[in-house]
Amino acid sequence: MPTAPVNGIDLFYEDTGLPPGDEAAPVIVFLHGAAGNHLSWWQQVPTFRPHYRCISIDHRGFGRSADPAKEGGTRFIDDLDALVEHLGLSAVYLVAQSMGGRAALGYACRKSERVKAVVMADTWGFFDWPEQRERARELAGAVTTPLLHRALAASFQEREPARTFLYRQIEGLNPPREGTPLPPADGPTLEDVRALQVPVLCLVGAEDVVTHPPLIKALADELPNSQYVEVPGAGHSVYFEQPQRFNEIVGEFLARHGGNPIS
Repeated sequence: MPTAPVNGIDLFYEDTGLPPGDEAAPVIVFLHGAAGNHLSWWQQVPTFRPHYRCISIDHRGFGRSADPAKEGGTRFIDDLDALVEHLGLSAVYLVAQSMGGRAALGYACRKSERVKAVVMADTWGFFDWPEQRERARELAGAVTTPLLHRALAASFQEREPARTFLYRQIEGLNPPREGTPLPPADGPTLEDVRALQVPVLCLVGAEDVVTHPPLIKALADELPNSQYVEVPGAGHSVYFEQPQRFNEIVGEFLARHGGNPIS
């Protein structure tokens, strides 16, 4: 069980190591959402690990990463920064789902020289952007359904009861917590995001009722080097609901920006 001593905690991560025969393979760091942990990527890591060194983490307060001081999301960017240093990684690709976008976008703005490309899946990064937060409130309306039940498209839950059960079981492995993780203490500003030259894929499910597609499109419109993709028939968890399509889209995007083809 590898852990990295970062910022006062032992951050849990899984590392596939380099693919056989490829000592220069690129590195992907997978950053899960609030309903997940490192196990969330069980449909991605097997596809990417023959071509990339894959690292999946448990954010502090999730999975096997404790958060004794209850700092939560305020340290997500710092934790990712420290992990990259701990592992001696000179360059990374970041694949983030929902909450994980806090770390991915923040780190890309902070250390853009080390980031080859970023995938922002069903996330706009939840940084200090008042106009976006107002849009989010208007789109959400009077929401009463728990996040765990909105994180998958209603059609998926009806069609795939077994995988819906698995999704909720993975979330159930996280320690109890209250409320939504606080934003990073030193997160990016809108000006930082507008200046970011790193390629960013803004991907969202057409049926996402957590981070509605207009929110993700708004992020893409602010980024100078972005691609926007909307996936029909998917909700807030495209990576889980349509893994083959997700992997294809992400694989093609990373390959266009210096990564290895996965097919």
